[in-house]
Amino acid sequence: MADWALRARGLRGLLLDISGVLYDSGGEEGLGSAIAGSVEAVRRIKQSGLKLRFCTNETQATRTKFVQKLQQLGFDMSEKEVIAPAPAACQILQERGLHPYLVVHDALVPEFDSVDKSNPNCVVLGDAANNFSYENLNRAFQILIGLETPILFSLGKGRYYKETDGLKLDVGVYMKALEALMIGDDIVNDVGGAQQCGIGALLVRTGKFRPSDEQHPKVKADGYVANLAEAVDILLEQLQQ
Repeated sequence: MADWALRARGLRGLLLDISGVLYDSGGEEGLGSAIAGSVEAVRRIKQSGLKLRFCTNETQATRTKFVQKLQQLGFDMSEKEVIAPAPAACQILQERGLHPYLVVHDALVPEFDSVDKSNPNCVVLGDAANNFSYENLNRAFQILIGLETPILFSLGKGRYYKETDGLKLDVGVYMKALEALMIGDDIVNDVGGAQQCGIGALLVRTGKFRPSDEQHPKVKADGYVANLAEAVDILLEQLQQ
């Protein structure tokens, strides 16, 4: 029995990456497709009584639209269970009294409706698609160089796929780090990021996983599983011991 599975007996909650763990993007009308066994795995986690939160780096749709898409795929989840970059950024902006200049995707703009964008004193950069233009970047640059202390929030892509640079997930709201477990498909951002917060992390062999990830020179997952369904099988078996 793997060490991580034995430690699961004291588990109180799970953090699940979404893309590559629950579903693969693409497909008809961009809806994507659920990874085999993942819909049932989420249902079983909820029935077990474990606390559950979903993490996403989605920056081309509001959290509302993103959750609706996943619900269409059969997942039982609500907005309040999903932690996403834009709502987190909005909270920080409001707490600090910042007025952002947005370089983001048109579909993400409504997420910032509650934030005062007049007289911008910071820049929020996301996966802007067609808005990633010289004009917009130049405007952002002019704002930043005009500030005594430039502030740039990046919501966009990391080295491989999507990464939330500069925004930290405070899981203390939900449980102690040692009582939580992260499950993701990204060895650096999902696994490495969780471990830096003191949280154990499993790597699934779905999504963006590559066999070479298991020999990563700097990041070693606490465990490796075929998919979310296998992880849930093992976790729930241990919790019943």
